[in-house]
Amino acid sequence: MNATTTRGTLLAALACVLVGGSFTANSVLGDYPYAGGQFLRYALACLLLVPAAGKGAAGRLRSLTPRQWARLALLAAVGMVGFNLAVIAAERTAEPAVPGVFVGCAPVAVAVLVPLLDGRRPQRVVLYGSLLVAVGAFTVQGWGRTDGTGIAFSVCALAGEVGFAVLAVPVLRPLGPRLLSATVCAVAALESAAVGLLVDGSGWLRRPDTVETAALLWQAVVVTVVGFVCWYMGMQRIGAERATLFSGLIPVAAACTAPLVGTGSYGLAQAAGSALVGLGVALGSGALRRVGRERGPRGRAFRGNGRPESRGVRVPGTRE
Repeated sequence: MNATTTRGTLLAALACVLVGGSFTANSVLGDYPYAGGQFLRYALACLLLVPAAGKGAAGRLRSLTPRQWARLALLAAVGMVGFNLAVIAAERTAEPAVPGVFVGCAPVAVAVLVPLLDGRRPQRVVLYGSLLVAVGAFTVQGWGRTDGTGIAFSVCALAGEVGFAVLAVPVLRPLGPRLLSATVCAVAALESAAVGLLVDGSGWLRRPDTVETAALLWQAVVVTVVGFVCWYMGMQRIGAERATLFSGLIPVAAACTAPLVGTGSYGLAQAAGSALVGLGVALGSGALRRVGRERGPRGRAFRGNGRPESRGVRVPGTRE
């Protein structure tokens, strides 16, 4: 694993761990207006990201085509505002684990969609790893009570998670991770304000209390500013397919942090699911294959007669 791949892997993992922690923060924002909270989160994040956008940011924005601007608007609407709204709507008639299970299938969808949109075949190793990650996410969260409406909104949440990765691919190169994050946060803030005015009227925004302020600051500063930049920097280095593998860490991080605020527990099922997620990430990212190569002739065990004891274990989906 070279330095670029290692750095991209760590960045994507950190971003998903931070997002998983945000699910716990959401648990204390149940009484705050949804659209108003999203507006405050993304507006503050945009203000913090603008100074870090780098030189020539205005010129790069002016060079975007109308089609690229439409993609950015769709990215913010589907992958940010729509995703959060779908999760909240799903949890009205379903237990939180249900949308979580669907979102855990995002690596599988991205492993198929991104290569097809790029005119190439999906990589079997990435697809196998994605399936393990999805099974691990299901094991961590389990399944809960739901109905048709809950399932429908959970599917919408899955579409939002997939869109957050897939829609960003063509605009990541011209904008870069920091400017892309700042731009989509600005667009998402405007879209949240519009949703708030249409749905909640004059009550769409109010002054948060101390606990709500702390949760909103965590989401804006840590999850959005740090998390988004790390996510897109990781995607830039290892690609959307492999970066999305790490979204399996979202339910793992949520399960680990939930006991801190008394909204869940971490037991044997969560530990087993976490192990499956880790195995899927290692397989899909190619870490197992690299370990197998490093254990080539030098890594073989020898009998007393000087002959190699075995040729090593072949990783499924790779060639010798």
